[in-house]
Amino acid sequence: MIEQATAADAKQIEFLLNSAYRGDSSRKGWTTEADLIAGNRRTDEASVIAVMNQPGSVILKYTDDAGAIVGTVNLQKHESKLYLGMFSVSPHLQGAGIGKQLLKAAEVHALSVNCNCIYMSVISVRTELIDWYKRNGYKETGERKPFHEDELTGKHLQQLEFCMLEKYL
Repeated sequence: MIEQATAADAKQIEFLLNSAYRGDSSRKGWTTEADLIAGNRRTDEASVIAVMNQPGSVILKYTDDAGAIVGTVNLQKHESKLYLGMFSVSPHLQGAGIGKQLLKAAEVHALSVNCNCIYMSVISVRTELIDWYKRNGYKETGERKPFHEDELTGKHLQQLEFCMLEKYL
C-alpha cells in the first residue's frame, strides 16, 4: 500500500534510507553508495521530519502486508515542477516492482498538485541507476550540480557530482 507518511514514520524511514544507501546492509541491493561514500548514515530522523515539514513537501511510503515501510519517496513542489528525492526500496526487495509503483504514485501526485514535470538529482557515476530512470521515462537535462560533503551523509571516497534528470508528464 502507498500512502502519505507522517512524523510517526520518520524513524522507520530513516532506517530504510540508511539501509538502502549506506553500509554493508546496502550491498544486498543495487542502489548502494557504500563504495562512494563512507559511513552507515545517509540521513537522520530529524532531517526526515524537517523534509516532511517543508511547505509543498510530502513523503510517500510503501508498506508491506505487515505494515513495515519497505519503500519511500519524497516529493517537493517547486512551482510547476516536482522534485523527487529520498527514493529508496529495502535492499532485499529491490527488483520486485516497488520502485516502479512509487514512481507511478509520484506521477499521480505531481498531476494532483498541478505539476507537469518531475525532476531529480542522481550521483553521476551511478550509471546503472541513471539507466533505470531512463527506462522509466526520465531524461538527462545535461545539467550537473556539485555534491557537497557534509557531516551527516558521510565522507566521499571520490569526487562526486549530481546529474539532473527530468520527466515531463
